[in-house]
Amino acid sequence: MSRKRSGAARSLAATAPVFAALGDETRLRVVSRLCESGPTSITKLTSGSNVTRQAIAKHLRVLEDAGLVRGAREGRESVWELEPEALEDARRCLDAISDQWDEALGRLKAFVER
Repeated sequence: MSRKRSGAARSLAATAPVFAALGDETRLRVVSRLCESGPTSITKLTSGSNVTRQAIAKHLRVLEDAGLVRGAREGRESVWELEPEALEDARRCLDAISDQWDEALGRLKAFVER
């Protein structure tokens, strides 16, 4: 295995919790809303949805454990905001995987066209 691949494997392992957290539709919607609206309270995150505040709070904890969001107390409410660096790390990991696929497909094409 090349150094590039072992580095990608380490990157994938480090970002696995991010991908796992984003694998849930509700959490993905929460991240999307935070991307659109910026720092937001749980009350605002639950408005217009069928998900309870308690459920959103649990989903936010999973996202926080994955490094995707952080919460801060403001008065009686917690305000949650996105941690863009975690998403950027995941994007870089996916880019590395995409590059590996492109290389593999290029090798296959060269082999088939001989």
